[in-house]
Amino acid sequence: MFTHLKIFLQLFQARLSRSIVTWVFTSIVVVEIAILIPSYLRREDELLSKLENVSNEVFSSLVYKLEQGEDPEEMLTMTTKKLKPESVILGGVLYQANGKLVEKFGEQPTISYDSLGKAKVFRWRSQDRKRYDVAWSIPKPQTKYILIVRHNSAAVQVELYAFLIRIAGLVLVISVFVTLSTMLTLGITVIRPILLLRDDLVAAGEAISADLDDPPFSTLSIERKDEMGEVIEAFKQMFQRVRKEISDRQRIEACLRDEQEKSERLLLNILPAEIAQQLKQEQSPIANRFDEVTILFADLVNFTGLAAQISPIELVNSLNQIFSSFDRLAEFYGLEKIKTIGDAYMVVGGLPTPRSDHAIAVAQMALDMQQSISQFKTATGQSFQLRIGINTGSVVAGVIGLKKFSYDLWGDAVNLASRMESHGVVGKIQVSETTYLHLKDEYELEKRGEIQVKGRGEVTTYFLIGNG
Repeated sequence: MFTHLKIFLQLFQARLSRSIVTWVFTSIVVVEIAILIPSYLRREDELLSKLENVSNEVFSSLVYKLEQGEDPEEMLTMTTKKLKPESVILGGVLYQANGKLVEKFGEQPTISYDSLGKAKVFRWRSQDRKRYDVAWSIPKPQTKYILIVRHNSAAVQVELYAFLIRIAGLVLVISVFVTLSTMLTLGITVIRPILLLRDDLVAAGEAISADLDDPPFSTLSIERKDEMGEVIEAFKQMFQRVRKEISDRQRIEACLRDEQEKSERLLLNILPAEIAQQLKQEQSPIANRFDEVTILFADLVNFTGLAAQISPIELVNSLNQIFSSFDRLAEFYGLEKIKTIGDAYMVVGGLPTPRSDHAIAVAQMALDMQQSISQFKTATGQSFQLRIGINTGSVVAGVIGLKKFSYDLWGDAVNLASRMESHGVVGKIQVSETTYLHLKDEYELEKRGEIQVKGRGEVTTYFLIGNG
């Protein structure tokens, strides 16, 4: 019982329910009022006719006597004397047809002879509805008379008010009954399913936006074969399609994110992060000048001859292991690997993000590279050896071309670093004098002296021995 009452109250809380109630109730009231007005007027005529019937009965003998030629004054006096104090007849006036006053009695009517005109019967009611005057023409063979009678119609108005109250009460009862019946019928068949569907739509939206499990929809338990049932079925199908579309889209987005992450990782393996981001934002060539960086070249000694003695697979595996160890060292010291050329390895410190300890970081990596290379041997037990050259100076770094991008360096400092390696000694780390000035306070270095360098002439070089 309580549950049904709660559902009933919920129906009236809905705006649609209130609109329907207002519309139905107002419509019924308007229709009933349209019916009431003619009923009221008809009832008024009936009550006033009763007053006229009273006058007809009272003055019927007067009319008869006048038709027989009796004296009108005497007849009117005799008739009025018979009136009781509580009679509804309050007074009257008798005129001849020419307008001459014959006799009057009691309360004088508002209607006068001049008001009649050519009407045979004339009626008038006061504004306060308490007085009712009626004028009749009384034909006589020789003379025509006009009788005007005033009635007390206060009781008529009281009866009309009671009639209005009864009808209004009946209209109210009918309106309330029809409204509630309509409300219950629409509430059960339309409004409640709409409210449940609304709650299900909200729950569906929350489940979709928050990626939750399917909520327990209230409308799933409703089985109907009408339009509302079709709407509920359409909602179920729509939710399932939306779920599927979102699931497919999320799967596609996840695949796209995975592919994008792979592309990002691949791009970052090729280019520095800053350069990769700059390249994605603009298509023009990227070039920046760095006033002071340290470049390292390393070359595997006699690797060409060794390559002829081992299989291609073993050759590639050996290079991959060696250069991968160098890559880990570069990442550890925050240096930028530029490229590998055959069996040569190139790395730089101080770009694309400038740093003051670029020479120290490169020197430390060079020493660790010597340690790392000693751990690798060929299948025949042969050891690998490195020749390393380092130089410090200014360079231009950037990316050029349209395809197969690579981050590269240009400048005399790069050439001299390459010469430091190619003119170096196997197993040694040869550095230029510029690099020596950056390292002399931190590391142990040994002066090699002057060597002849193509395009530069005599150049003073040093060997990096170890930490100071």
